[in-house]
Amino acid sequence: MEKKYRILGEFIKDISAETKDIESYIFTKENISKYKLFIDINTKPLKSKMAEVSISTKFKENEESIKHSYFEMVYAVIVKIDEDVNTKEVLEPIFLKDVPTEVYPKIEKIFLDILTYSGYPDVKFENRVDFKKLFEERKG
Repeated sequence: MEKKYRILGEFIKDISAETKDIESYIFTKENISKYKLFIDINTKPLKSKMAEVSISTKFKENEESIKHSYFEMVYAVIVKIDEDVNTKEVLEPIFLKDVPTEVYPKIEKIFLDILTYSGYPDVKFENRVDFKKLFEERKG
């Protein structure tokens, strides 16, 4: 199936890596295996068949604790939609599945670099994010 969109640009809209003190650093280092990746996607229409797809990535503990580190990034993608695309059935998979799948390798690399430079070099995300599966579940 041919692509019904073009990516015109992409950029880091917001980024945060927070470890407030040595105790938090040590606590995080010992507990980072309990951290999980959370992803949220928002779409904002722009003019001329364009949209901004914001992919928000958070890496944090499930149970919030006082002594923890927190990592978050919002990655924005400017997408131009083909002229003949005008239904929600065609737009939704583009915004929620196709675009995120295309840019995710960059997001993951940036995020792992942030974690490395924040003092946590051995973090690996247990599995690749499957946007197709997430999209199917969301439609469910």
